[in-house]
Amino acid sequence: MELIKIGLLEFIKRSPSPYHAADNVCAYLSENGYARLYEHERWDIKKGGKYYTVRGGSSVIAFEIPEDHIYEGIAVCASHTDSPSFKLKSDPELPSVNRLIRLNIEGYGGMAKDSWFDRPLSIAGRIVIDKGEGLEYRLVNVDRDLLMIPSLAVHMGAPRESGKVNIQTELLPVFREEDDNNRFVDLIAREADTEPEKILGCDLYIYNREKGTFFGADNEFFAAPRIDNLESVYASVKAFVNSENSSMLKVFAAFNNEETGSLTRQGAESTFFSDVIERINEVFGITRSEYLACLASSFIMSVDNAHAAHPNYISKADPVNRPALNGGIVIKHNASGRYTTDAISAAAVKKICGYADIPFQEFHNRSDIAGGSTLGNLMNRKISVHSADIGLAQLAMHSAFETAGAKDFDYMERFLTEFYSVRISAGKYGLKIIKNI
Repeated sequence: MELIKIGLLEFIKRSPSPYHAADNVCAYLSENGYARLYEHERWDIKKGGKYYTVRGGSSVIAFEIPEDHIYEGIAVCASHTDSPSFKLKSDPELPSVNRLIRLNIEGYGGMAKDSWFDRPLSIAGRIVIDKGEGLEYRLVNVDRDLLMIPSLAVHMGAPRESGKVNIQTELLPVFREEDDNNRFVDLIAREADTEPEKILGCDLYIYNREKGTFFGADNEFFAAPRIDNLESVYASVKAFVNSENSSMLKVFAAFNNEETGSLTRQGAESTFFSDVIERINEVFGITRSEYLACLASSFIMSVDNAHAAHPNYISKADPVNRPALNGGIVIKHNASGRYTTDAISAAAVKKICGYADIPFQEFHNRSDIAGGSTLGNLMNRKISVHSADIGLAQLAMHSAFETAGAKDFDYMERFLTEFYSVRISAGKYGLKIIKNI
């Protein structure tokens, strides 16, 4: 069995915040010949060109234009750079309690709160520095075990035993002793090589320091922080870079803030994606009518991990549709439209799986359990195209330390590589999915 590439675990380790994840994606794109474009500048783009742009320091869109024409359709893989965590509040040091200084935090996304107890933690994100006439942001990662959220002893009736954990009172990380003069702002300033008084803003998050690891009788599983959704980001960008260019406009998109609803200027529901496409159309003189015709032959793969059926809680799964670790691509369905998959887009996914000789499985929630939503339906509010929500099966989603199958990453990378290589076209009787020979 070919195990998951060690590069994924390294990517996760080097991406403790969405800002670091985006920065690592940008570095990978640059290494492979993609030129950075800035939103505040006029874009000089050409046929056959490879480009990327960034918004908010944490969302990336890359695209590759065909050599001999503009494009016949758009092939998009969309994932997200953020994971549930805790964000530090302004002036985060709390008054001492029993000689311990804790940090004031608030929840970011729907994390499994009790999974954060008793783990080595640290802080990463970005800060904004006063540079005189301008503002500059810098990435910060305190790359050592810095914090801990100690749990209450079971003997004392720990609230976590009843499933009730209060973020404001029970999940405050211990930072230092009260007589230690190493203030939080001083520590962050040293990490960023600046002075405390020059720091004007922060987007800093707590992250789990534990390293990813393989486990199982044959190392067939792996566990790590932030598998949801850095596994999808890494598979998508590798497939994007390594796939053959077709007649489609290839697009890679990794958005921040999916875990909090995407309601930001860099989220999937913003104009970021449509703005990029509009600028491409403007450069090449594509009319509105020509653009709408291209959308009919376009496709979005919304790539976000899926729930595996949990063997210890099997009653929580659908009676029949039960994705398993190492079972291949998961096609996600929801009758209320929380996922964009329909009969046509599901069939397209299965067709591409067949071309690449990759297994697939299908996910439905139990009918009495509400499911979440992800990127596809949000993007379709700005650009309406065929779309499917897919992912890889995992356990302990939104935990500080998640579990997935070691074979599945390879399945996803191969699937997305095939997706970027096929030609998709609309016809009177539906979509054509033409394999690149």
